[in-house]
Amino acid sequence: MNKPLEILVQILIFCSLVCFTIETIPDLSPSVYEMLDLLEIFFIGAFTIEYIARIYFSEKKIKFLFSFYGIIDLLAILPFYLSLGFDLRSVRAFRLIRVFRIFKLTRYNKAVIFFRDALKESKEELFVFTFLALFLVYLTSVGIYYFEKDLQPEEFGSVPQAFWWSVVTLTTVGYGDVTPISTAGKVFTSVILFIGLGLVSVPAAILVSAFSNASKKEAD
Repeated sequence: MNKPLEILVQILIFCSLVCFTIETIPDLSPSVYEMLDLLEIFFIGAFTIEYIARIYFSEKKIKFLFSFYGIIDLLAILPFYLSLGFDLRSVRAFRLIRVFRIFKLTRYNKAVIFFRDALKESKEELFVFTFLALFLVYLTSVGIYYFEKDLQPEEFGSVPQAFWWSVVTLTTVGYGDVTPISTAGKVFTSVILFIGLGLVSVPAAILVSAFSNASKKEAD
């Protein structure tokens, strides 16, 4: 796709997202809704033509269909065609999928492409980190359940109930909606908070290293 067409597609994506945002405003006049519907039909037509053209000119059509951008291009138009056979409530549910159009912009942004390459380079490290983080969330949930289940059965009555507290605490968000009241629970929470500080910094370090390696490769 040449540069002018790429710019045109980006403008259409941006305009469609603006229309989607406006559509969520309550108490709009019927004329505004009608105009938004007409614009949506125009956007669907343009994105459908783009999708078909990309399939037609792709050397590996099947690979494109199941690629990340192939799926995103399909999701950009799928809600409209699916909504033709459903009732109004289902239409609204499907139309929420239109927000995936924002991912179409990543095809044209060099910074996002650079970020994607960095993620690919560090995917093994990120996978290991994700596994360890989930494992730690589970252990933390079991620990706080053991310390607080008798004193706060409504908040910590089971390990699944404690998951929310574990995630909030380990990510150092700390909403404070659920807190331990036992001495052992407070000591345990203090330890978990220090672990959480290190946990949050790990993916940042992994990505910084990946960015550095990717920039070196680009320079070479």
